[in-house]
Amino acid sequence: MSRHILTILVGKRKETAVNVQKILTGWGCIIRTRLGLHEGTLDNCSESGLIILELVGEQEKMDEMMRKLTLLEDVHAKMITLSLKE
Repeated sequence: MSRHILTILVGKRKETAVNVQKILTGWGCIIRTRLGLHEGTLDNCSESGLIILELVGEQEKMDEMMRKLTLLEDVHAKMITLSLKE
């Protein structure tokens, strides 16, 4: 059994978040779990954020979503695949 985790570091959140969200919405069917983190509150929000996704489905779709995200300026993505030893 394998788990696929995609980590996404988003810089310049105010400018980049809309395009990141469009991509995630387009690939929403392969996202099982989503966690978004950023520092700050109210008027003092940070300019960067971290999104952690648990993905399911075909590897090709996961790779394509990651490729589209990494084409965005100030967005860095990395796939982590975890497997249990049998």
